[in-house]
Amino acid sequence: MKYTTVHLDENKIELFNTLLGKETVKVNGKIVSEKSSITGTEHNFVINENGNEIACKLTTGLSMNGVVFSLYKKNKPVIEMAKSGKLAFVFFVLIGIIVGYSILNK
Repeated sequence: MKYTTVHLDENKIELFNTLLGKETVKVNGKIVSEKSSITGTEHNFVINENGNEIACKLTTGLSMNGVVFSLYKKNKPVIEMAKSGKLAFVFFVLIGIIVGYSILNK
């Protein structure tokens, strides 16, 4: 499912993810990065701007509000979301364990 779309100059950057943790980044409809992750990962790719290749990085992670991402162009932030943390992942796992335990012990 599509998570977000970012229009950066003449480029359309899209982030897709699945419930199984597969993340896909597309630039102008072309896949430029695919990775599997549950807690987040880093995608490095290039975009074309006026005939020049520009390095970009898109990072994903988890926060208390769900999935977060940041986008960097030439190592400068374009979109910078709240820092993800492993604490959020641990929180979600603990909630899952508690809910699972309570269901099994009814």
